Amino acid sequence: MGMNVSQGKAGGEPEVMVDINTTPLIDVMLVLLIMLIITIPIQMHAVKMNLPVGNAPPAAPPEVVRIDIGDDGVTLWNGAAVPDGRALENQLTAVARAPVQAEIHLHAARRVPYRDVAAVMASAQRVGATKLALIGNE
Repeated sequence: MGMNVSQGKAGGEPEVMVDINTTPLIDVMLVLLIMLIITIPIQMHAVKMNLPVGNAPPAAPPEVVRIDIGDDGVTLWNGAAVPDGRALENQLTAVARAPVQAEIHLHAARRVPYRDVAAVMASAQRVGATKLALIGNE
C-alpha cells in the first residue's frame, strides 16, 4: 500500500485550487427550496365567510357642539355667550353624560391666550367628554 504525495513544484509550495466552492451555494438553495415548499400550502388555504347581503343603513351625522373663544375672552356655546366657567362645565357635563356624545369643536381666535383654551380642554377632560377637536389651527 502506497500513497502518492506530491509536493507540487520543486520549491515546496502547494498547488493553488482554482475551483469555486459550491457547498454554501447548494446549502442556501436547499434552504430556499424547503421554505418555498412549506409556504405554498399555507397560501392555498381559504377562509369561508358568510357575509351579510344588502346595504347598510346610512349612519346619522353626529351632533356637533361648537365652542368659540374670541379675542376678548368671551366664550360662545353654539353662538350663545357663556357667562362663566361653571356654566360652561355644566353644559360640557350634559354633553358627556348623553348616551351618544356629541362632537365638541373648539375654535379659538388667533390672539387668545393659551390658558383660556387649556381651561376649556381641562373642563372637558374633567367631566369625561372624549370627542374634542381643535378647529382652525391649520
